[in-house]
Formats: sequence, structure tokens, C-alpha cells
Amino acid sequence: MTSSDAPAPVLLVLADSLSYYGPEGGLPVDDPRIWPNIVAAELGWKVELVARIGWTSRDAWWALTQDPRVWAAIPKAGAVVFGVGGMDSLPSPMPTALREQIRYIRPPALRRIVRTGYQWAQPRLAHLGWPVALPPKLSVDYLEQSRAALAYVRPDLPVVGTLPSVHRSDAYGRVHSGRPAAEKALRQWSSTTGVPLVDLATAVRENIDSGQANPDGIHWGWDAHVQVADAMLTVLRSVAPDRSAPA
Repeated sequence: MTSSDAPAPVLLVLADSLSYYGPEGGLPVDDPRIWPNIVAAELGWKVELVARIGWTSRDAWWALTQDPRVWAAIPKAGAVVFGVGGMDSLPSPMPTALREQIRYIRPPALRRIVRTGYQWAQPRLAHLGWPVALPPKLSVDYLEQSRAALAYVRPDLPVVGTLPSVHRSDAYGRVHSGRPAAEKALRQWSSTTGVPLVDLATAVRENIDSGQANPDGIHWGWDAHVQVADAMLTVLRSVAPDRSAPA
């Protein structure tokens, strides 16, 4: 098989909803406007986007170890992006486990009452700024487990991480006091492992502050997706130059 006949590499992205939400809400994974697809189109790659709203670094680890779609993508991957960490650093005074279990409450009338109570309490308690959804030490532990697992099966596989985004979300009291500690821990992990980081905050801050982002104050507008894609492309071309040349 010649190089021109070889299948296109896969960009495997383990992420939260920032990867597939636009200014008006969530989108299908094949929407060409979201940053993973912008990146893949520029590189001539395919995308395997595995993501859900609210995912943390722990969820990325669970996806890596439990989702057969991820297992199938790893042998074909040209690079893996950990697009998680932003949710980890958000204030979550109500335990994450409580939020995740609300969907299982029966009967439905009681579930609605509990969900309404949670939605009332979360933004008010978020002003405390603590605790965060996942402490920095645990975030880095899960990311390192994920990196090490990938390195075990594909030592040549480039891995890219991300620094947390910024927000102005009323649902979190417009508080993000956990971000500095998260960034510090991630930069230390990057320094130790050599995993490059894309600074989402730098890429999206102008869009978040412009009023062109999603009204929820946390998800991005299209300009931000383009800026994130540009930053991601710069890093990917540095860590996988033999695989990321334009077609």
C-alpha cells in the first residue's frame, strides 16, 4: 500500500461538551463548525469524538478503558487530545455524585423536585468557590493514567492536553476560583511528561466576553471554535509533523 492509499489517521478526542456545543446548543459530531472537525479537515484526518456534557478527566479515563469505540480508534489514531479539565475546576459544592444520580430518582415527580432544588442551590453555593468538581491532584492522576495506558499500547502516539477554559456562567455563580490551581497542576504534569498543552482560555476569552458565545456563559461561539482549532493545529503539527502535513 502506498502512502496515498493509506487510510487517513484518526484524531481521537476525549472531551466535554465544549467540543460539540455552539452558540445555540449541542451539535452532531459531524458538524463541520466544531473545532475537532475543523482540525481534522485541515489535516486531512478523520475524527472520533467521544464526549459528553459535564465530563471530567475521570470520565475520559472511564471512556478510554470502557468504550469499545475508543479501543477501535487507538490503533488508527494519529494523535489523542484530552479535551477535558474545564469541568474539573468548576465549583461544585453539591457533590458530583448527587448530580449524576438525580436522573435515577423515582417517581418522576420527585425527580423533578430534586432537580429543581439542585438547580436553585448550585449557583448560590457556587459563590463559595469550593469544592471543585474534581481536585487538581485527581484530575492529573486520571490524565496520567490515561497517558500511560496509551503509551503502553502505542508508545509512538502523540498526546495533547488542554488548560481549562474560562466562563461567565450564572449556573456557576460566575466563579472560577479553582482554575489557577488546576492550571498549575496541569503545567507541572506537562513539564514532567512532555505532553503539550493548548490553552483554551487564551483562545476563547475574547469570544466569551464578546456576547457572541452561547448565552449560558460557558459554551463558545464559532470564532472561539476557530481559535481553538488554530491553537490545536499548531501543537499537533509540532508533535506529529510526519502525519499532519496538509494533503
